Amino acid sequence: MTPKEVLEKWINAFNHADVDAITDLYALHAVNHQVANKPVIGKEAIRDMFTREFAAANMICIPENILQDGEWAILEWKDPLGLRGCGFFQIQEGKIVFQRGYWDKLSFLRLHHLPIE
Repeated sequence: MTPKEVLEKWINAFNHADVDAITDLYALHAVNHQVANKPVIGKEAIRDMFTREFAAANMICIPENILQDGEWAILEWKDPLGLRGCGFFQIQEGKIVFQRGYWDKLSFLRLHHLPIE
């Protein structure tokens, strides 16, 4: 699978809040660093993160741009509530080994009526 194809599968799993499908896309020692939060290290920790996040908020990723450069897939996205962001996915042998995301955490918490930390 190309990095773009892996990212398209990630978006589908994310939009269906499918923890098993999304977790399966990560390598065993993957790192997911949403810059508004501390890095999450390891496939099982990433599973736990998505389990918590999907339980807390109804999140939808609407892709605006998907680009591929070598082993990187780049996503520019928005959601139905007006939040925007971007993500960078390093993919090796069909698995996400590193992910970095940029978005406004305060806006996310307010839009989803979640407690502000």
